[in-house]
Amino acid sequence: MSVKYFFLSDGWTVGRVWGFGGLWNVNAWRREPEIMRMNLCIVEQGEKLWLYRVEDAVLMVEVMPTAEASAESAKTIGQVVLKRLITADQVIERLAIAGMLCNPQSMDS
Repeated sequence: MSVKYFFLSDGWTVGRVWGFGGLWNVNAWRREPEIMRMNLCIVEQGEKLWLYRVEDAVLMVEVMPTAEASAESAKTIGQVVLKRLITADQVIERLAIAGMLCNPQSMDS
């Protein structure tokens, strides 16, 4: 089984998920998609980006600000972004050029 990845900003969450047959259907798959936040993040332009791992059947994810993030910044209310997934090699490239890695043990989230 192949694995894919994406980075997601602190204060954002995963919404809808697309698989090979279109929008993920829990009834057809008989389960939720496997999406797991890894214990690794980078900091870019002062923003903390967490690495997420998803199963191969997932093609794309919709991400949106959490209720708390929306309340903090009115400009993000209703904002939704579709994330294309990246390979492990692309993650390694991104980590290599990252300005700073986070220490998750010292972070609140």
